Amino acid sequence: MSKTNDILLAAKARAEQSSLPYSGALTPDEAYELLQTVPGAKLVDVRSSAEWNFVGTVPGAVNIEWKRFPGMIDNPDFLSQLKQQVSAESLIMFLCRTGGRSDQAARLAAANGFTDCFNVLEGFEGDKDGEQHRGTVSGWKARKLPWIQS
Repeated sequence: MSKTNDILLAAKARAEQSSLPYSGALTPDEAYELLQTVPGAKLVDVRSSAEWNFVGTVPGAVNIEWKRFPGMIDNPDFLSQLKQQVSAESLIMFLCRTGGRSDQAARLAAANGFTDCFNVLEGFEGDKDGEQHRGTVSGWKARKLPWIQS
């Protein structure tokens, strides 16, 4: 089997184990590998505009706020924005700070006709370290995957 198939099988097994209503759960490394190998795969960053501007972004990601800044209120246009920017048939990986908002986005997308939805576990910044800082223990940044700062 190919590395891509192995990743997809592992992600699906995680989803089944946790009774997730979407295709799978990926580690940041797995998500990055799929971005490189699956034609048309999309990473959808659902963090707020403040997080993109002050914490950093993944080059090439589709940015759609799950909760709008300021106030962190629900984005009522999330689904319509997703439909405008990403094909429902694409392999879509949702990313947020630690994996919570992206789980919610994957659930919503899967319930609305997006057929290949994945949550990126650990998110962009991951868990806090002993000094209460994110981005050093787990997540996209800690794994030294590509990202840029505004």
